[in-house]
Amino acid sequence: MSLFTPADWQVCVIGAGTMGHGIAQVIAMTGARTCLHDVSGEAIDRGLAKVRANLDKGVARGKVDEAVLKTTLQALRGDVDLAAAVGNADLIIEAVPELPDLKKRIFRSVAAHSKPGAIFASNTSSIPLARLAEAVPDPARFIGMHFFNPVHIQPLLELVRATTTSDETLDAIVSLAKAMGKDPIVVADSPGFASSRLGLALGLEAIRMLEEGVASAADIDKAMQLGYRHPMGPLKLTDLIGLDVRLAIAETLAAEIDATRFAPPPLLRKLVAEGKLGKKSGEGFYRYD
Repeated sequence: MSLFTPADWQVCVIGAGTMGHGIAQVIAMTGARTCLHDVSGEAIDRGLAKVRANLDKGVARGKVDEAVLKTTLQALRGDVDLAAAVGNADLIIEAVPELPDLKKRIFRSVAAHSKPGAIFASNTSSIPLARLAEAVPDPARFIGMHFFNPVHIQPLLELVRATTTSDETLDAIVSLAKAMGKDPIVVADSPGFASSRLGLALGLEAIRMLEEGVASAADIDKAMQLGYRHPMGPLKLTDLIGLDVRLAIAETLAAEIDATRFAPPPLLRKLVAEGKLGKKSGEGFYRYD
């Protein structure tokens, strides 16, 4: 795989949800031919509609040129047929829920239909890559690409290098990251990597403080925004990420690193069990319209 040249690359994103449609958008904006795959046409249609809405909003705000909107939509398509979606892809990015067994099953299926030399990437935010790389034929072509929500706005891209990831694979993906306008960091394969591990530690402590009645959610968040210049407080950020996602990451790090330091607080488990997952469900630590 050569360094990223938009006209020469085909990319497939597996999963048209919150992260997947955003990843497909920023890749298509480079001009690379991009396919968004999901198990249902309805999910793909919703994902493509969100991409169009993001682009329309960008044009309205003067952030996106009309010509870029047009070329992005021309470069982007959806396909429910996995074999057709990944068959000619140079890069296949998995962006499904944070469940190790699900991700491994998907990579096995994708590998059966992919062409020789394709790069495989996971958008996992916490699962050790060594566990996922077992599912592809050549682990040297496996890498972590941890995007941040909303993908089309957040500049950071955390690239996770497994012990098996080749220099060629890393160089190609760094090239792609820069073409997308992202500011990449490269971290070693460790549970939670850098961003999720640090962000989770702050988020879990904020939830414990709320449980203990130290302060209200709004005041805990304000303390970090005004006192430490965080753009968003840890509880509101948890709502944006999704309480279910934060719970899954906490469970992974508790199992992989330390069961005490990363133990999910009872309040987090309670809210997830009640379906209060944050902004996407309309309620988490805050209520949303």
